[in-house]
Amino acid sequence: MQEAIVKGLALGLLLAISVGPVIFSIIKQSINNGTRGGLCFIFGVASSDITLVLISNVFTELFNRLLKFERIIGIGGSILLIVMGVYFVFFKKVKIAEDGLSPHHHLKISNYVKIYIAGYFMNTLNPGVIAFWFTWATAFAAMTIDDRLALFATCLAVVFAADLLKVFLAGKLRKKLTVNFIHRINRLSGLILIGFGVVLIIGLLFYNK
Repeated sequence: MQEAIVKGLALGLLLAISVGPVIFSIIKQSINNGTRGGLCFIFGVASSDITLVLISNVFTELFNRLLKFERIIGIGGSILLIVMGVYFVFFKKVKIAEDGLSPHHHLKISNYVKIYIAGYFMNTLNPGVIAFWFTWATAFAAMTIDDRLALFATCLAVVFAADLLKVFLAGKLRKKLTVNFIHRINRLSGLILIGFGVVLIIGLLFYNK
């Protein structure tokens, strides 16, 4: 059990420090929509990770079949990243209220639900995340159920804790930001999303034979 927990810690740290579109979206959501918006986004990401872990461990054969559609799922996810990136580069508007907070700081429940769903599907449709969970679920297939449960629970806890840290650090930074700086962050985040989307599509179409 202790060995499984140690492996879970290592795996969680590996995923937590990996650079992908989700990490930039967490920071962006926290800056634009406050701590609550950032929390809703990472709850969506965490729900997605839990879903993928369950599928990859409990329904290995089903997950294997889903991987046959990796190209279709990956292209769909890449297009979603590009569309979101274009929105943040060209259409996203930023305003600062008199108290220094964005008007979007006080969001409706429906807005939080949309942020949660965005986090869930951005993570779920990322072929890199799918491959990550499937690869490690396969690698630890020989472990007992209790050890696998401890391993992946520890891993998910580490990743979630790291995402929480990102949200709160971005929230503290946010209070000192100007409209122009937040706008630049949105544009940078949008360009990164577009870049990831384009690279993923190129890889899926030309190098994933």
